[in-house]
Amino acid sequence: MENLSEVTEFLLVGLTDALEMQVPLFTTFTLIYLTTLVGNLGMTVLILLDSRLHTPMYFFLSNLSLVDCVYASSVTPKVMAGVLTGDKIISYDACATQMFFFAAFVTVENFLLASMAFDRHAAVCKPLHYTTTMTRAMCASLVASSYICGVLQSSIHVALTFHLSFCHSNVVNHFFCDIPPLLALSCSDIDTNEIVLFTLAAFSTFSALLVILGSYLFIFIAILRIHSTEGQKKAFSTCASHLTTVSIFYGTGTFMYLQPSSSHSMGADKMASVFYAMVIPMLNPLVYSLRNREVKSAFKRVVGKAKYNIASVLR
Repeated sequence: MENLSEVTEFLLVGLTDALEMQVPLFTTFTLIYLTTLVGNLGMTVLILLDSRLHTPMYFFLSNLSLVDCVYASSVTPKVMAGVLTGDKIISYDACATQMFFFAAFVTVENFLLASMAFDRHAAVCKPLHYTTTMTRAMCASLVASSYICGVLQSSIHVALTFHLSFCHSNVVNHFFCDIPPLLALSCSDIDTNEIVLFTLAAFSTFSALLVILGSYLFIFIAILRIHSTEGQKKAFSTCASHLTTVSIFYGTGTFMYLQPSSSHSMGADKMASVFYAMVIPMLNPLVYSLRNREVKSAFKRVVGKAKYNIASVLR
């Protein structure tokens, strides 16, 4: 990295300089982060403890929860520290590391959502062949492919971004090391970076969306063929939580990354990034727990078993 002598650290502008907003923002981010950790780790533990949730759908969901924990943790603690102490300096290497983990695990989530759509398609459209289609090997391959694609894509972005020279300024107009604000800071030619960023983001997003939309097209056709209203509701309920998560994730992601740099408004991007980097990881376990009967039932069983064990010990 040739420009290490030019820039050894970056100054993150953050969300606001208003002193009166420090405590409210820190409190809000702390609550969001704690809810994210408790919700996602709790979901993962619940799936591990309840044998009835040892199915492909919940295997993907447990990985989704872990991914949400990692990419929220790559951003939120640093933001909280900056808001509380006012220290918004981040080293060159820490900036590259933060970008790598955030970009990698957002990409992993993108492909995990596509894998979950394929799983729902197999469950609704081909229920008799479900166990032979969604085998352990198939599930493991889909999850492993998601992680590999995320790491590769993130590595390309980080390598290209930190090959640039940052000789004009080290002030990043953002609250974490994301790709667009760092490209705006560089004094090098960023045409190649913008093309690669747009191409990779568009490819990963639209390839995953193609799988998701194709899967749900066949799912809706299959649901319409079900004659009973109760059967239609039951089939649709298995997809409702996933559809909600997909809508939130891709709606914000499209706004953030699939537009040229000339169209970027950093103020709007910051607000979208707060939602994308902090709020979405918190919402996913809430969506799946509040709208999923199996998760609610599993939670009641685990809590009931824990109460019984505690009562047995106290006796």
